[in-house]
Amino acid sequence: MERQDKDLAFMLQYENVAWFDGGEVRILDRRVYPTKVEFVNCRTHREVTQAIADMVTQSAGPYTAAAMGMALAAHECRDRKAAEQLAYLEDASDDISHARPTTVSRMKIITEGCLAAARRAIEAGESAAQAIMDHTVEANNLRYSKVHAIAKYLVDMFPDDGAVMTQCFGETIVGMMLKECRARGKRIRLFCPETRPYFQGARLTATVCRDMGFDVTVITDNMPATVMQNEVIDVFTSAADAISLDGYVVNKVGTFQIAIVAKYMGVPYFVTGAPDPGHPTIDTVSIEMRDPEFVLQAMGVRTAAAGVKGYYPSFDITPPHLVSGVVTDTGIYAPYDLHRYFRTGDGEFRGLCL
Repeated sequence: MERQDKDLAFMLQYENVAWFDGGEVRILDRRVYPTKVEFVNCRTHREVTQAIADMVTQSAGPYTAAAMGMALAAHECRDRKAAEQLAYLEDASDDISHARPTTVSRMKIITEGCLAAARRAIEAGESAAQAIMDHTVEANNLRYSKVHAIAKYLVDMFPDDGAVMTQCFGETIVGMMLKECRARGKRIRLFCPETRPYFQGARLTATVCRDMGFDVTVITDNMPATVMQNEVIDVFTSAADAISLDGYVVNKVGTFQIAIVAKYMGVPYFVTGAPDPGHPTIDTVSIEMRDPEFVLQAMGVRTAAAGVKGYYPSFDITPPHLVSGVVTDTGIYAPYDLHRYFRTGDGEFRGLCL
C-alpha cells in the first residue's frame, strides 16, 4: 500500500510526527516548530507519556506518538517471558492512554490496537515492537485515507476562489483538504487565527498551508469577526478533539466564539471528524485545565505583571445549533443526527482525530 503521507507537508510525514527507532521515540517538538526544527528523544514509554502531556506534540500527533510509545514499551520488555511482556504492555497502554484527560477514550483505541498486535506477535514468537510499528504504519495509512475521504466532502463546501477560516491545527485534515483542493485546481485563501498560548494556528496550520503552496494569512485571536466581515469569509472549519453523540463539539478554546461570530455573519461552520461513542452526551467530557502561567507569556516572553492570575481551559464546547454540519468519511451529517453515522459507516473508524 502506498503511504498516504505522500506529497504532504514536512510535519505531516510519519517520521516527522513521531517515530520509534534505535530504542527511542523521536517526536517533532511542535512547541518550537517552525522557528526551530527540533525533536524530543524519549528513551522510555513513560517519557513518551510525559511528552504528550507536555504538549511536545498535539492535534493528531499524540495518537502517532502513543503508538510509537507502545513500540518502545515492547522494546523495553523484549527479554521478559511472554506473560510478563503482555502485563508490561497492558500497564503501558493504560499509562499512555491517560496522558491527557480529554482524549482518554480515543487514546485507548490506539494503544489497545497496538496491544492486540503485540499479543499476536508474542504468541507467534515474533518481535512485538516490530509488529506494533507495522500496525501503526498501516493504521496511519488507513486514517490518512479516511481523512482524505472527509476532505473530499469538505472541499465540496468550498467555493472556487473562496476564503476559508481555520482554528488551531487540524493536522491531517488540513493537509488532505489542501491536497484535494490542489487536485481539483480549486484555489482558496486561508485565514488562520494564531491560537494562543501555543500559537498552533500561526506556527503549524499556516506553515502547512504555505508549504503546500496556498495563500495563507495569520490573524490574532481577537480578529475573526472583523476578518469575516472585511474579507468575506465563505466557510469556517475546524477539526475536533471530541464530538459527542448529542452534537456538541469539543475543540481548542476559541472555537466556540468563532462559531458564534460565524452564525451571526451567516458563515457556515463545518466540523470534521467522527462522532465519538465514548461520549454519548456532552456531560461525559472532562475539559482539561492547563497551567495558567502559559497565558501570561507569549513563546516564553512574559506579557503580564507579577501577581496577575491566568486562566487556561484547553478546550471549549460549541453547541450543536452553531454547527452547520459534521463532515465524516461517509458524508455530512446534521449535529442532531449523529447516530446515523454508525448505521452508514464501516464501524472501524471510531473516535477519529484529525
